[in-house]
Amino acid sequence: QVRLVESGGGLVQAGGSLRLSCAISKRPDSEYAMGWFRQAPGKEREFVARISRSGGMTNYAHSVKDRFTISRDNVKNTLYLQMNSLNLEDTAVYYCAADGKRTLGTSLDGTYDYWGQGTQVTVSS
Repeated sequence: QVRLVESGGGLVQAGGSLRLSCAISKRPDSEYAMGWFRQAPGKEREFVARISRSGGMTNYAHSVKDRFTISRDNVKNTLYLQMNSLNLEDTAVYYCAADGKRTLGTSLDGTYDYWGQGTQVTVSS
């Protein structure tokens, strides 16, 4: 089993930055590709970024490319999302997710096996 706990969300002004973290509790011999997703009020959950098991491959949604950076520390078992130049459209609950089947997860939320509880990010004008 895998337990994911997000942290780092909060209220930030437009143009500001936040770094989200996702603590990963898992068996030492297991590996997971990871992803970040978000869900804004009244909208479906959407893909934000994904990273391979080793961290060597990453991919981003077009809306966050060049503003957000996904990374991981496999020693600390922690996933990160550095978010810069935040705008109002980035307001959402952000979730981390783990995929035990692939080296690099997909952009489809239905393909991930485990999810965190989410952390709220609110961007104000």
